[in-house]
Amino acid sequence: MEADGVEGLTHVDRSGVRMVDVGGKPATVRTAVASAFIRMSPSAVAVLRAGAGPKGDVFTTAQVAGVQAAKRTWELVPLAHPLALTHARVRLALVDEGVEIEAECAATGPTGVEMEALTAASVAALTVYDMMKAVDRGMVVERVRLERKEGGRSGTWRRQA
Repeated sequence: MEADGVEGLTHVDRSGVRMVDVGGKPATVRTAVASAFIRMSPSAVAVLRAGAGPKGDVFTTAQVAGVQAAKRTWELVPLAHPLALTHARVRLALVDEGVEIEAECAATGPTGVEMEALTAASVAALTVYDMMKAVDRGMVVERVRLERKEGGRSGTWRRQA
């Protein structure tokens, strides 16, 4: 904690809210995996299974949207640092209750990529919703969460089962 920080808060000091200075931190390889789930009706799942989404290729569009969102996280999350991602991937899997989404991001730098992975998973889920809302407006985006992160001073963290 910097000397001028407010006790226990990393993004607040006596002058107000700030982006943490990571300039003195060593650049290390950092990775993060986040997930999300979009619950939908059996009829919406059937439409996806048939590849008949009303707006086109739902999975490819959601993958592209998620990767694009990861690259622009710093523009969406006010105190996130702009990062040069070295890797971003979004995977989607159709299951009986909806779509499971996993986003993985990596960078070599002084700060982690958790927010990028979470943003990618979230935007991919929102894109599925957008592309399928004509079939099921009752879909629910849920379980947006960090699954694991590696690198940096705090090392590896994994969600416990």
